[in-house]
Amino acid sequence: MNADTTAIIVTVSPIVLMLALGNVIRITGIISERTVDELKNLVVMVALPAVLFVAFLQMELNRAYLALFAAILLVCVLLLGYGFLLRRMLGITREYYPFLMTGFEFGMVGISLFGSAYGLQSVGYIAIVDLSHELFIWFVFVTILTAKRDGAGGFSGVLRGFATSPLILAIVAALVLNVAGISGRFESHPAGAAVLETAGLLGNLLIPTILIIIGYGMRLSLRGVRQAVTVVTTRFVFLVPATYLVAIVLVRNTLDLGPAFEAAVITFMLLPPPYIVPLFMPVSMKEERVYANNVLTVYTVVSIALFILYFLYNPSIGV
Repeated sequence: MNADTTAIIVTVSPIVLMLALGNVIRITGIISERTVDELKNLVVMVALPAVLFVAFLQMELNRAYLALFAAILLVCVLLLGYGFLLRRMLGITREYYPFLMTGFEFGMVGISLFGSAYGLQSVGYIAIVDLSHELFIWFVFVTILTAKRDGAGGFSGVLRGFATSPLILAIVAALVLNVAGISGRFESHPAGAAVLETAGLLGNLLIPTILIIIGYGMRLSLRGVRQAVTVVTTRFVFLVPATYLVAIVLVRNTLDLGPAFEAAVITFMLLPPPYIVPLFMPVSMKEERVYANNVLTVYTVVSIALFILYFLYNPSIGV
């Protein structure tokens, strides 16, 4: 075994081991499901915004990102339409099938995989890829899900949620400082330096916590795998050519953004559907909720396996 292979195994193994640890914690009952939900809140409300604040603050902005922004947004919109079209053509009875066809679980899976493999200092690349996706999730995806659950008229609540989301506030604050050209002064000021140091400590907490949470939630069964097959296969039928067009044709050949952005796009496109889908289902739809959770579990396992395979052949992104 050569040094490169050993280094790759050393990098990948903690991802697998922390996922396994999460599963062991669930089986042995070391912590309850309620505690895991509280840890998710800690990640989403505190640790993830802190990491993304630093990433966008220190990022060198480029006009070429606008094309990438538009491409990812287009992929999300087309996936949603593709889901509704397939549901009709294939006679699929699951009401929430189209919502499992679009969107990507960036916060809980994307950051942890990309950051584990390529370093937390590299998450800015996949954060840029995710930027227009956040707009799609908040203003299209969540709006439609809310209207489906509660009826029309939920847009004001969605808008309020967007405006008060710690994740969005952190990104906007960092981008304002960056675009205004005062990010350097913020970093050099004692108060700013203290904020960045705190964010760095929170970043150390982020990846292992997320991986343990994901591992805790993995409950694979033969029935669950069968239910998920249609979503996983039909979604990848669309995403394989879409990933080639965005990562290779656009990012590599047209925009020449480099291997880091190429890896970020590929990682992003491998991600499972958003974990929030079951949260927007009516309480009465128990079977539909089980179906969605089965799809998310199986898709997450497939995503992690494919990402590890990709990383084995692309262990460096040149940063």
